[in-house]
Amino acid sequence: MQSPPSTGTSAPSLLTALAPLWFAGVSARITILAVPPVIPLIHGDLHMTETQVGLLMSFPVLMFALAAIPGSLLIARTGASRIAIAGLLIIACASAARAAASNIWLLYAATALMGAGIAILQPALPTLVRNWASERVGFGSAVSTNGMMVGAMAGPVLTIPFILPAVGQSWRMALLVWTAPVVVAALLFLTIAPRDRQNPGDAMGTGARRWWPDWKNPLLWLLALTLGSNNAFYFAINAFLPDYLNSRGEGALIGAALGGMNGMQLIASFVLLVTAERMQRQTWPYLVFGVLPLAGVLAIIFGSAVWIVAGATVVGFSLAVTFVMTFALPPLLSPPDQVHRMAGGMFTISYTIGVIVPVLCGALWDLTGLPWMVFLPIGVIGVALTALGYFLSMRAASTKPTSAQGDR
Repeated sequence: MQSPPSTGTSAPSLLTALAPLWFAGVSARITILAVPPVIPLIHGDLHMTETQVGLLMSFPVLMFALAAIPGSLLIARTGASRIAIAGLLIIACASAARAAASNIWLLYAATALMGAGIAILQPALPTLVRNWASERVGFGSAVSTNGMMVGAMAGPVLTIPFILPAVGQSWRMALLVWTAPVVVAALLFLTIAPRDRQNPGDAMGTGARRWWPDWKNPLLWLLALTLGSNNAFYFAINAFLPDYLNSRGEGALIGAALGGMNGMQLIASFVLLVTAERMQRQTWPYLVFGVLPLAGVLAIIFGSAVWIVAGATVVGFSLAVTFVMTFALPPLLSPPDQVHRMAGGMFTISYTIGVIVPVLCGALWDLTGLPWMVFLPIGVIGVALTALGYFLSMRAASTKPTSAQGDR
């Protein structure tokens, strides 16, 4: 049995490797998903249209698309752990700046900067999983994505019943509170996380110095389009579910619906900590959990009370499964020195889709005056998720393991 190739980092213990990865995962979602519970407050304070609401949720996703490839370049030149630290510091500062925004344009600017920080953090995560947990890539990816699910759940579940009452119903203070976990993540990276001991290109060979994605690789496009469908579905639902329920006079269900959707994502991620490695390269997760979100959307549109909450819960659990399955594939299917390139290209394409869909949803509502129209693009993207995920899993099943995996 050969040892995995050197990656330029010290051999980390399980704790020092996984704890920073988990908190980085939290940081990649918590400041974004803290917004939906306070959207009605922001909406009223800053006098926003539904299209502007869609833009607010789309700005971080736009930055994910624009800054993913520069993030790949920075990782190749500087090292994944250093870029992760820089990303976390940007997220913390920009997220705190949102609380001081006096108008929508300043809020957009701070949100875009926050998105840029997340954008350079995200390509670093699969690279760090490959470097720090080379013997347990599937498990390391599941830990990182579990952190994302906790970050996605905490804001929707805790903001309305606990944070807002504690801060006098101030959306500004609520957003500031959710900056704290990002600060913790940065401190962990600065204190216990392994360090790059030398230039990553020197340690990993010429492949690490290459950063531009291979756009001719069909696997890259399958990964990107599948993840993009998942992200677009998820961000659009989170952006418009609160206002949709308000439009129906069922605003009292916002907390339960968002909590159920994002809480079930957390439960799914814990289940996947145990099962993810066995489910990888299987087709059935996409066939089952690609279709179920569509059923959840139908329950939200045509149901009431418990059916709305149940539909949102089904959406959250199902999207978590397909997200974890897709997010874990770059470090599994790419050579160790190519993970950042695959991840950069995947995030660029996928989050471009995530920008377009929520804006289209909001524009359809504004143009037609029909709240349910926001779900039309979401339904189309749900069908695409199922089909693309099936073909991706077929491709992954036929792809030979990377050399490092084969050596194990």
